[in-house]
Amino acid sequence: MSARQQVHDLLDFIDASPSPWHVVDTIENRLANQTPAWQRLDESAKWTLQAGGRYYVVRDDSSIVLFIVGQKPLAETGFNIIGAHTDSPGLRIKPNAASLTDGLLRLGVEIYGGPILATFTDRDLSLAGRVAYKNEQDDIASLLVKFDQPLLRLPNLAIHMNRAVNEDGLKLHKQIELPLILSTSAEEQLPPAYFSTLLQQQTGLAAERILSWDLAVYDTQKGAFWGADSEFYANSQLDNLASCHAALQALLDDATPQADSTRVCALFDHEEIGSQSNKGADGSFLPDVLQRIALATATGSEDMARALAKSFMISADMAHAYQPNFPNAYDPEHKVSVNQGPVLKVNANHRYSSESVSMAMFADWCGQVGVPYQSYSHRCDLPCGSTIGPITSAKLGIRSIDVGSPMWAMHSIRESAGVLDHHYMIKVMKRFFAAR
Repeated sequence: MSARQQVHDLLDFIDASPSPWHVVDTIENRLANQTPAWQRLDESAKWTLQAGGRYYVVRDDSSIVLFIVGQKPLAETGFNIIGAHTDSPGLRIKPNAASLTDGLLRLGVEIYGGPILATFTDRDLSLAGRVAYKNEQDDIASLLVKFDQPLLRLPNLAIHMNRAVNEDGLKLHKQIELPLILSTSAEEQLPPAYFSTLLQQQTGLAAERILSWDLAVYDTQKGAFWGADSEFYANSQLDNLASCHAALQALLDDATPQADSTRVCALFDHEEIGSQSNKGADGSFLPDVLQRIALATATGSEDMARALAKSFMISADMAHAYQPNFPNAYDPEHKVSVNQGPVLKVNANHRYSSESVSMAMFADWCGQVGVPYQSYSHRCDLPCGSTIGPITSAKLGIRSIDVGSPMWAMHSIRESAGVLDHHYMIKVMKRFFAAR
């Protein structure tokens, strides 16, 4: 595919995936159309794996690990791993969300991660996620739900009532000023019953069977190309669905199905809130899967330790591109540019997992496929974010690097990046998967 075709596919991927639960569902739908076939494994069942076989595991609907078993023993090759995350910062609906205030029905929200709250105002918002319900067999089950139409809005306060907004910026009280307007008063129903009816209509489930939900607020505006030559693109959730898409595409495009090494793509939920969960990067999911691969391929404990010592992980998240309107936000010696290649992210306090050897290895892979690369270091007087890289590298004891495509407006509801950079990232990831 051309760079533009790859980004067009990325935008379709994001538009189909308005929540972490939808991300995994979108991936599963794509796997269903692949040849050779991919087999879903159940964590509660015994695994039987074949060399060259393609498998994936889902934990709690929103984290997924995909892998292709290598032809050679793990102790000889180790694992080639790319990690990314399926969640994005935003707003989540509270359990007792619906309330009636001055004739308007509103939904209460809780902040998930660190979004730029002001960007959620005056947008065509809706809901997506999953509902948990009791099925006909009286078992607890879950079902994806997505409202396609604009359902909610957070109207801004007019400048006539907030005269200093352009000088001081828009500041929203997290408890009082974030509830989203849903409807005018439905006098025949109390607010909770009205919201329950909406879920019933959307899911086709009887209201009394719906027991709870995980619902994210999302922007209904589709992704788009922009710029004089359409060299940029914009959408929600580029952090980090662009990395998820690149890693997935690199694995699916792998032209070496009989490769020696075992290739792994691990996409985790909950990175934006610290990764500490049963399905986050700080949980047991990836270690469990790698250990199960070792057991199913008759790899003993010492050989597993040898395999990890030979393994490498690319932690793929996004990077802060230089925006010339805000020069003081950047280290002047580390300005990375859109459409100039993947960014190697460095932090002396190990907020990123990169170090000199892993950086040299990644730079070499870039050179082998003609991909330019850049290096980024955060300003010393600003707090630096982190990724799944240091967490996973420490948990597994493997060498790792943190990289990402440069982007603007990270954690906005509408982010932007460069078309060429996504193409470059897929290209070097494919080289990495074929490295051993």
